[in-house]
Amino acid sequence: MAKKPKCEFCDKDAIGIQSLGSCVSSVCRDHADSSLLALKPGEKQAYEYCYLERFDTADQ
Repeated sequence: MAKKPKCEFCDKDAIGIQSLGSCVSSVCRDHADSSLLALKPGEKQAYEYCYLERFDTADQ
């Protein structure tokens, strides 16, 4: 990633992307869902209407 993504809620560095239903957001540790926080760096998880992607630490 050329530019570090920022949290859409507070402008801190984002740790990942979460899509819960129809809303997709880049989020920091403070605004991340607990399921996203449980992922290891670089890990992704998708089920039903949810998609979670934790950024790789090399990208941060």
